[in-house]
Amino acid sequence: MTVSDQPTQAPTLAPADASPQTAHAAFAEVTYADVRAALLAREEIALLDVREEDPFAQTHPLWAANLPLSRVEIDAWARIPRRDTRIVVYGVHDGEDLAPRAAAVLRKLGYTDVNLLAGGLDGWTAAGGEVFRDVNVPSKAFGEWVEGLRHTPSLSAQEVQALFDAEADVVVVDARRFDEYQTMNIPGSTSVPGAELVLRVRELAPDPATRVIVNCAGRTRSIIGTQSLVNAGLPNPVAALRNGTIGWTLAGQTLERGADRRHPATVRDATLAVAREGARAVADRAGVRRVALADVPSLDAPGRTVYRFDVRTPEEYAAGHLPDFANAPGGQLVQETDHQAPVRGAWIVLADNDGVRADMTGSWLAQMGWTVYVVEPHGDEARSAQGGWPLHTPSAPDVATVTPALLARWLADAAPGQLAVLDFTSGVNYVKRHIPGAWFVIRARLAQALRKIGPAQRYVLTCGSSLLARFAAADLRRLTDAEIVVLDGGTQAWINAGSPLESGETHLASARDDRYRRPYEGTDNAAEAMQAYLDWEFGLVDQLHRDGTHHFQVV
Repeated sequence: MTVSDQPTQAPTLAPADASPQTAHAAFAEVTYADVRAALLAREEIALLDVREEDPFAQTHPLWAANLPLSRVEIDAWARIPRRDTRIVVYGVHDGEDLAPRAAAVLRKLGYTDVNLLAGGLDGWTAAGGEVFRDVNVPSKAFGEWVEGLRHTPSLSAQEVQALFDAEADVVVVDARRFDEYQTMNIPGSTSVPGAELVLRVRELAPDPATRVIVNCAGRTRSIIGTQSLVNAGLPNPVAALRNGTIGWTLAGQTLERGADRRHPATVRDATLAVAREGARAVADRAGVRRVALADVPSLDAPGRTVYRFDVRTPEEYAAGHLPDFANAPGGQLVQETDHQAPVRGAWIVLADNDGVRADMTGSWLAQMGWTVYVVEPHGDEARSAQGGWPLHTPSAPDVATVTPALLARWLADAAPGQLAVLDFTSGVNYVKRHIPGAWFVIRARLAQALRKIGPAQRYVLTCGSSLLARFAAADLRRLTDAEIVVLDGGTQAWINAGSPLESGETHLASARDDRYRRPYEGTDNAAEAMQAYLDWEFGLVDQLHRDGTHHFQVV
């Protein structure tokens, strides 16, 4: 579709309630007791919080997964692959119940068992339901559960610094993603993301007398990483850096930034064999099951969701992977189960090419109450798919587009009230860089944002790639009769064209709460916030006891 240089005239804005509000009565309601019964019975259920991430992080049930209304079309099919999954939706923001809108979208996407949580989050708490704070809570609570039962060894920041000062034989490995490691790390540490530890740590510490210290930003990944090495039989003395980079910072010690030390790329046959034996033993103890590659399709059955994950690094995955397997590096999969597998009660199938990473990842998921299969060894030729995981989204609405060059001319020539650029990218990306004058908008709050932006004769919509903007264009069409176009290729195309950019919170039409600021990320958090986060983690075990739906069994 093409557009002319001159916008249409005299647009009007429809009332804020013009976006379709599906009546609450159009969907069945499911009570807190119903959800709890399903969780206790290990039945499949997806409890979805459709608010943005920050309000979700403030308070939510243990097994709730965050699927913002703004992104339902983008994310639902990949995260909830079976269309007849039992789905329960809730989420109120600023007095508006977003759940009926989200339920209507889910139904349009083909989901047949979509329900509303009776009374929403207020109904959950009124019925006695436990609520949790932060993100990835099941995994973080599990980490505390593991440490409490297995007394995972740890050293304080001061004790580790003393080892450094004494020039002791110590190797520090950072179990986070590489990009997190680069943000801030313990001086001299090496990036070894969690699922890589058992496979590769012997290459960094071949002498069994070398002390191995595992760290992350807070507690979970260092606990799980350390216990992984213990469980797999590493002979070295192993300890977690207690409280990670938070503990290091609170101790007044200096962090390194921008480091690029990575784990060895290759593993010797002898160390691989030992790692494989240790990983297999702990996976067997945890109850991980085995499946031949040819038999994986047989796991699919009516009423059963099966997630398929390749737990290797993104680089290995892109070079070649099993068809129909998504990439979820094992350490992050254990850390982010609520995001990667929002259907509690589903089955999980894991694959690697070494016989170590899938077993170690599976051992933890099985202990978290999941039914887990590991694909038996298979030839390299089976990994015939290349590149990234394809998008699982419906066709985006057809909408007129504009090139970056033409948009630049429009911006240069526009009179007041003639043109407004609406940017639906993440708040983090918007602050980093955006088209000069563009408004940051949360898609789910588009009607409210328009009241702040004011009417325009022409609206140009963008996001990182233009995909989300295309879905937002259909929403906007219900709110105005002005001309609506999408920037072809999104803001990335604008950047590739060498067009000017600005940064910062220059034009916020929506509050930037689409992402929760983790107290353990970055280097500028207040000491009080970091300590409060640690105190919160310490209290998770008590919350698990009160909630009672976790099914954690630690080997």
